[in-house]
Amino acid sequence: MGTILLRNATILSMDSERRVFENGDVLVRDDRIAAVGAVDPAEADQADEVVDLTGRMVLPGLVNTHVHTSQQLERGLADDVDLLTWLHDRTWPFESALTEEDQYLSTLACGCELIRSGVTTFAEAGGQHMDATGRAVENLGLRARLCISSMDCGEGLPEGWVRPIQEVLAEQKGLYDRWHGKAGGRIGVWFGLRTIFNCSDELIVATKDMADTLQTGVHMHVAEIQEEVRFARQTRGASTVEHLGALGALGPNLLAVHHVWLTAKEVDLLALHDVKTSHNAAAAMRYLGFAPVPEMLRKGVAVSIGTDGAPSNNHMDMMSEMYLVSLIHKGRHLDPCAVTADKVLEMATVMGARCMLMDDSIGSLSEGMKADLMVVNPRDFGSLPVHDPVSALVGAMYSANVESSMCDGRWLMRDRKVLTVDMEGLLDEIQSRADAVRRRAGIELPPRFPVVRVR
Repeated sequence: MGTILLRNATILSMDSERRVFENGDVLVRDDRIAAVGAVDPAEADQADEVVDLTGRMVLPGLVNTHVHTSQQLERGLADDVDLLTWLHDRTWPFESALTEEDQYLSTLACGCELIRSGVTTFAEAGGQHMDATGRAVENLGLRARLCISSMDCGEGLPEGWVRPIQEVLAEQKGLYDRWHGKAGGRIGVWFGLRTIFNCSDELIVATKDMADTLQTGVHMHVAEIQEEVRFARQTRGASTVEHLGALGALGPNLLAVHHVWLTAKEVDLLALHDVKTSHNAAAAMRYLGFAPVPEMLRKGVAVSIGTDGAPSNNHMDMMSEMYLVSLIHKGRHLDPCAVTADKVLEMATVMGARCMLMDDSIGSLSEGMKADLMVVNPRDFGSLPVHDPVSALVGAMYSANVESSMCDGRWLMRDRKVLTVDMEGLLDEIQSRADAVRRRAGIELPPRFPVVRVR
């Protein structure tokens, strides 16, 4: 792989001291960071590639902790509808109509959007055909944690989604055996629990036990909607988080996603058990509400950022997600310091790494860490001037400012061109593939305005 020297950049290291190096260097040797800040001239002279990044910023690659790759081709199919329509008439039929190759292309398309917004690591939220997702991630060059969206109960779901517990557990273990540690260690496998609506107590406990035994994580939608909390109290006798605590399912390897409808007691429980969380601001604004993120941060809960899926957000863009996270809590609390720019950047990098159980290897630019990084070019009318690099990055920049990125010491993108896939060929296929899935699913959208076909 060789040695790459990045020179003369503003480096937001996100190290333990949160140091920002002006006119600094980053030395990458194979898949690791060899030096940050000042590089020994003798080592610099031996670099295989030297890249002058004058005027650019270098920072760790962003970590997106909740992505539905199976939903990428559904972008725009579930806008402006109620939640039941979103689920029963749009998203579930679309996902159930995907073939293995549809899923492969969907993951490639999603991965390209992630790469172009600075993401180097993501957590799959659970979807269809995870072997196809594994193949796509391997080819994209990203780092990922895959999981199956496991369900053993529930009503109104597509045929085949709800299965006996032992079959669900065997499928999860099979995916783990096939993919955990593959692609040079970039791909890992977690175990997924969809929601308390769809998972029996027996499945929740067995899944957590299996994850603990294999020292991996559990990915679950938690306290997502008000109806979920009411359902949990009616069927389990307690709210979702309290019930998970009673089952022994709360722990450092649980990633609880959305966490919108939490009580103060439940926030304390998350902190007590070091539960990891994923805040999906844009998706929450569509149906869910406001997650108590400032309160969670004050209590020491590990909060990261996710985009959710395309029909929930329309943007798999972590740059725009950071901007939104920095704003909505200010407005809700009438407090300009509710969630500051530096805290948002932590949530997208070091805290994201912690929530992915990878903070010993990614999330900061420090000697010995994995060489996962992004290069940002602020030279644009919407970004300049830069007085405070952190504020500028979170509050003024766009994914278009992300110029290049690297994962595991390998360039994923240079000068806005994704290097690991055929971008043009993929763009040519996305629309026709999505239209074919939509037709198979029987989804037809009523036109918002009169449509006149000229040719």
